[in-house]
Amino acid sequence: MKMKLNSNKGKKIFFFFLLIVISIIFIWSLPRLSIPLMIAYVLYLIVEPTIPQLLKLGVERNLAVIIIFLSLAIISIIPVVALVPTVKMEVENVGIYLPKVETYIKTKYEEIQLVVLQKAGVELNNEYFKNAIIYISDNLQKIIINIPKLLASLLEWLLVIPFLLFFFLRDGFSFKRIILKLVPNEIFERTYYLSNELNKKIGDYIFAKFIEASIVGTIIFVGLLLMGVRFAFLLGIVAAFTNIIPYLGPFLGLLPAIILGLVEHGIQSPEFSGILILYLAANVIDLGFVFPILVSKMVNLHPIIVVISVIVGSHYLGVAGMIISIPLAAAFKLVVAQIYFEIFGRG
Repeated sequence: MKMKLNSNKGKKIFFFFLLIVISIIFIWSLPRLSIPLMIAYVLYLIVEPTIPQLLKLGVERNLAVIIIFLSLAIISIIPVVALVPTVKMEVENVGIYLPKVETYIKTKYEEIQLVVLQKAGVELNNEYFKNAIIYISDNLQKIIINIPKLLASLLEWLLVIPFLLFFFLRDGFSFKRIILKLVPNEIFERTYYLSNELNKKIGDYIFAKFIEASIVGTIIFVGLLLMGVRFAFLLGIVAAFTNIIPYLGPFLGLLPAIILGLVEHGIQSPEFSGILILYLAANVIDLGFVFPILVSKMVNLHPIIVVISVIVGSHYLGVAGMIISIPLAAAFKLVVAQIYFEIFGRG
């Protein structure tokens, strides 16, 4: 009888985890659904803690959800609607500007080729250079051509994400109760604790990274604007988005600014030096103050663990793995700590 009871418990636990795996695979296989769903869920994790605060003030739950939803919509939609035309215009200008970059690179390569021939008597092969130029030019053109498609996807997300977020805010508690009913009694307490802690960790981390990226992007934008550098707004957005990628992000964000500085002003110009100093200052502020205060405290991971998790994430999932590696490492730490407590904590 006892063996049969243990067998039933094992089947319930197996079914529960199988259901989780199937749900993840199903959602992951539909990017048009999974991307807005994940964004809506992350926004839900960030703003959901404000609902209990409004309830304490005597605001009815549905009214609290409407207040939060409308506030978030105003904060996010107005800047997006205002900035999309600016972004589109600067991206189009970049497309016009690309031939100038290509001409500059070719000229500099020919100068280097001549110097090497005069100094070392070696003629550099043009084939690899031409192939590299063609490859970069083709990919940049593809990016520019796909801008309308990207903007269409963003428009779709602007409709779908608020819709999903509203129901997450309104019915999130009910969804959680339905899911928890599927959890076997044997692991209910641990699952409930871990789900709350994981949600809090992920929400805090995403919010901290958003603030960090916004600070870096604003510093770059304002600094370039004051220096009169072209595409200041677009470069600020690139710096903000690439900053999301741990360690590699600042270098990726700097690369287009270096190319622009070289083409427009030259390597010995004060403007080029100013661009390098601005990016260095922004990243010093980020790594020295913003990251330790905001991000590190949120995930509570040793720097060595952070580095290892980023390397592992990049190895298996590339750039996406680098972005999600730190919250996944924090989640893994929580799970391991809970398992350790269950095995040794009561002894």
